[in-house]
Amino acid sequence: MSPLSDTSESGDVPHGDRARATVLIRADRADVFRLFTEDIDRWWRRGLAYRIGKDRSVMHLEPRVGGALFERFELRRTGADTGSEKIIRTGTITHWEPPSRLCFEWRAVNFRPDEKTFVEVSFEERPSGTLVCVTHSGWSHIRGDHPARHKDPVPEFLGKLGMWWGGLLMSLRREVEG
Repeated sequence: MSPLSDTSESGDVPHGDRARATVLIRADRADVFRLFTEDIDRWWRRGLAYRIGKDRSVMHLEPRVGGALFERFELRRTGADTGSEKIIRTGTITHWEPPSRLCFEWRAVNFRPDEKTFVEVSFEERPSGTLVCVTHSGWSHIRGDHPARHKDPVPEFLGKLGMWWGGLLMSLRREVEG
């Protein structure tokens, strides 16, 4: 696993606006892609650093362009009321190319309507398995004092974000490789 912040020179993403994490998984690319997308709840880590709400949520990814990345969870109530279900949409699929690539817009629950970031996930065949690379960009468009950035200067925030994605990819690898 290799988390890093990218200093890309591409015209559409400002210098230093990306966090990246990669992991090599010893499995067929189609199988890795399928688990990443169809069984996202099995490998996406638990806890407030990775999920919304204190109660157990279920992650979903709708496998198509325009599909949603969302969490579904039950709001707990006291007494006879057993609670109600809540769905929080955190992403929209913008590119769907099984088994090699998917992209989605990602929004923190406290983003303004015009705030969003972008995630690209690639699955590359390698002799020893599948290299999964996540690139998360668009943070230069999110104000510096936004809570999602944890008051960190951009380089430190992007490094931590790369580690965050690295932790998720290690969970994916453990789930696939057993």
